[in-house]
Amino acid sequence: MEHPTFKTTYNLPGRELLPHREPFLFLDRLIAADETGCIGEYLFTAEKNDFFKGHFPGAPVVPGVVLTEAMCQCAGAGIVAQNVMGGLDRDRNNRFVLAAITSARFRHPVVPGDLFTMVAQNVKARSRIRTFAVKGYVGDELAAECEITCLLDTRPA
Repeated sequence: MEHPTFKTTYNLPGRELLPHREPFLFLDRLIAADETGCIGEYLFTAEKNDFFKGHFPGAPVVPGVVLTEAMCQCAGAGIVAQNVMGGLDRDRNNRFVLAAITSARFRHPVVPGDLFTMVAQNVKARSRIRTFAVKGYVGDELAAECEITCLLDTRPA
């Protein structure tokens, strides 16, 4: 499947853009982004994702909540990379927090060894709020989709 293209290529590790750390970092790299959205990916493995041990043992799948979190992290990383929130200073305590999830659908199971490619398209932008239509793919197969809203939280850490 051919995904949308974005103006700026980054290939940046998620840990350079997000405050999350293992085991709750679900973005290996942000591939590209611009004001219209972004694309990133994460490889789910039994070694780095301990939840596989207990989520359907014998036939493990990634929980829908984790897929949703991964898509949210991708969108947040795209915002940080593009600095589209108007004057965002990456050295300050700016955080993008999840404000809403709507219309979540899980269409295809994601299993250990799957590369999850996430595409976030900007739907609505206001001063501190961004809404994205986000889709996650395994190969050409649509695995998950939802609409998310992220809020810039500038309170002291």
